[in-house]
Amino acid sequence: MKIIFSIFIFILPFLMNSQNKETIDWINNNSIEIEDANPNSELKIFKKNTPNKFSNAKIYGLGEASHNTKEFFDLKAKFFKHLVKTQGLKTFIMEESYQAESGINEWISGGNGNIQTIARNFNLPFWQRYEIVNLLQWMRNYNSDKPREDQIRFYGMDIQIGKNINQEIRDYLDTNKITIDKDLLTLADSCANKKIDFSKKDSWWIIQIPKLKELKQQIQNIKTENEEHKSLIRSLNYLISYTEYASLVKDEYPKSIEFRDLKMFENVKYIVENESENGKAFIWAHNEHINKREMYYTGSNIINLGRHLKNYYKDDYYSVGFDFGTGEINGFVIDQKKGNYWKTYHIEKPFKKTYSKTLMLTNKDIYFIDLQKANESDSSNFFSKKNKHLLIAGGGYQPKPLHRIMISKIYTETYDGLIFVKKISNPESNLEN
Repeated sequence: MKIIFSIFIFILPFLMNSQNKETIDWINNNSIEIEDANPNSELKIFKKNTPNKFSNAKIYGLGEASHNTKEFFDLKAKFFKHLVKTQGLKTFIMEESYQAESGINEWISGGNGNIQTIARNFNLPFWQRYEIVNLLQWMRNYNSDKPREDQIRFYGMDIQIGKNINQEIRDYLDTNKITIDKDLLTLADSCANKKIDFSKKDSWWIIQIPKLKELKQQIQNIKTENEEHKSLIRSLNYLISYTEYASLVKDEYPKSIEFRDLKMFENVKYIVENESENGKAFIWAHNEHINKREMYYTGSNIINLGRHLKNYYKDDYYSVGFDFGTGEINGFVIDQKKGNYWKTYHIEKPFKKTYSKTLMLTNKDIYFIDLQKANESDSSNFFSKKNKHLLIAGGGYQPKPLHRIMISKIYTETYDGLIFVKKISNPESNLEN
């Protein structure tokens, strides 16, 4: 028995190297090279080798392995432009607040301002980057000679911010000289202006929900069918969702997480069915929102936006995840003595037992994997086996302790397609670049 065990230990590295070579050979031969991360260049190789499932989809969710990476931003911009040109896609939906919509849409339709002023519409600081406003500038240029119905439109799907929604309600009622219960309007002010304290549960929010719904009913009773009225009802729905979300904070895990993604799904569904002329849309969010299975590790069964989209739209929804090997990335450091600050970390090599450890060994710097093809023809089953990758959320890279951000996934179950970038860098915060 000892002899057999010794032989097994001896040949194991050779077996592993053989399997690794088989995987690398398959990726080298079957991955689709992306020439560069320049957002202004064409996807020439991808265009010639586009997977049928990608071409036939209508709703595209493109993720990012972190919220603060130049290459992810630029590649998503590159794919969005490609879909506008090849698929007639004109609806851009972001992991951002509803309140960002009006100012951004006004500007990309030719309104006053510049990239510095337009960036202030974003409530998520990660989007206030040159790479993002550069994409908005491209949208503005694209829209410049087109009628309203052929223009690109920007939409926010997230519900984590309430500010300013109350003012939109008041402005509409004042302009149209409509009288509504003043107490209910004051209540809407309170809900919109109150920030969520994520450190504790607050029963105040629960009490307000029926009153907000009463306000909505009063406004719905106004007999009008104009676009402003429809927009007003939509804004009220966001305020109600914000209040409901706040009422679930510190509730039984993972209620608030699932509720947020459910509402993002409902918002996407509304936008696709009521705002998109052709039922097509591009969704820009984190990997954990757009993937087609669940939040966090495989087996968590925390239902996310992408799972709702896949269940409802089937193959009309196409999910693209991102992964990377090395490079620079920011992380938020909490320091009681020095004060909190952002720090740039340098990842010199991919971590052990991760997908990226193998994906770094291929002959392309940036490439796309059709995971359906991998599932059907990769005899090593590399992408169908559970492996680890880094979960880098809103707080950025948090390496201490590393195991807390190292989660297990099965990529063929998680995404329809995967984009791998060997080396990443930080985005440009100077908007005057």
